[in-house]
Amino acid sequence: MPRYWMVTNRNVKSNGLGSRRDKATYWTADSGPLDDFNNWTKVTESAFQKLLVAAAGDFPLFPDPKDQEKQKHVSILVHGYNNSWDFACGRYQKLSEDLYEGADGLGLLILFSWPSDGMPTNYLPDRSDAEASGDQFAELLSQLYEWLLKKQQDAADDESKACRAKLSLIAHSMGNYVVQKAMWRVWTRVNQPLLVSLINQFLMVAADVDNDLFGTGESVEYTDGDAIANLTYRVTALYSRRDSVLGMSAGLKHFGKRRLGRSGLDTNFAVPDNVWDFECSPLFDAGTSSSEAHSAYFHSAKTLQLMTGVLKGIDREIVIGGL
Repeated sequence: MPRYWMVTNRNVKSNGLGSRRDKATYWTADSGPLDDFNNWTKVTESAFQKLLVAAAGDFPLFPDPKDQEKQKHVSILVHGYNNSWDFACGRYQKLSEDLYEGADGLGLLILFSWPSDGMPTNYLPDRSDAEASGDQFAELLSQLYEWLLKKQQDAADDESKACRAKLSLIAHSMGNYVVQKAMWRVWTRVNQPLLVSLINQFLMVAADVDNDLFGTGESVEYTDGDAIANLTYRVTALYSRRDSVLGMSAGLKHFGKRRLGRSGLDTNFAVPDNVWDFECSPLFDAGTSSSEAHSAYFHSAKTLQLMTGVLKGIDREIVIGGL
C-alpha cells in the first residue's frame, strides 16, 4: 500500500510539477524524499481511488460512539501561497511523519497541490489560481461525498461495512481560499438540504481569507462561510497576531479587510456554533520571528499537539487545557 498520496492540478513536466493549471493527475509514493520527483509514481484516477479505499478499509473499526476519538483519518492537506511543488511536498512529508504515520498516528494524509507560482511577487496571480483550483478540488470533495453516502448505506445493511475513517481537511494560508471556493461548489451542487457532514474536522491554519467569512452566524444566506459550516462538523481557525505575511495580504484586497489567520474571527458578528478560533502565538517556539509565524504552526511541538487533539475530535476546552 502506498505511504504517500498526492492529487494535483499543476501541469506535469519531465522533472517535476509546474505552476500552470492543468487537468487533475494522481500520484503515490512509497518513500521519500518527496521533493525528488523520481520518488513519485503517476497512477490513474481509478487506481488511486481503489488504493485509497483499500487503505482506509484496513483501518480498525470502532462502532461504539464512545471510541470515536480513536477512529483513523483520511485527511487532505491544501498548501498555501508562494509554495512550489517541491516545497509543498516537503511540508506534506513532515506533517505526515509528525501526525499520521505509525501505530499511534492519525491515519493517512493526502496532498492537494495547486499551481501556486512559488514567488512572493505573484500574490494576485496565485489568488486567481486558487479560485480557479476550487473547481477541481470540488470534484475531489464531491467524489468523497458520494463515497461517504455509499458507506452510510452499506452500514445500514451491515455494521461491519461502516466507514472506518473520518474525513478531515488541513488548509494553510491561501489554501483556505481554495477550500472556501470548493466547499461552496460542493454544497450548492449536492448537499442542499444537508444529508451528511462531508468533513469531520477542518483546520484553517493561518487562513488567508476574510475574517468575517462566517458572519451570517446560525442563519443560512448561502455564502461561502455557510457552505463550510454546513459541510463540516467542526471548524477550527488557528491564527497568530504576529503573522506579518498576512499583514501584507490584508492590504492587497477587500479594501483592507482583516485576515482570519492574523486577527481571528470578526467579533462584530455571531458565528456558527461549530466554528471557533485560537491564538497560537504563545505556542510557537522561542525566537520565532513575525515573518516565520506564518508557517510556525508546522514546526512547534505545542501547535502540532493542538492539531492532533482537534483532529481527533476532542472537546476544544480539553484540548486547550492540555497544552
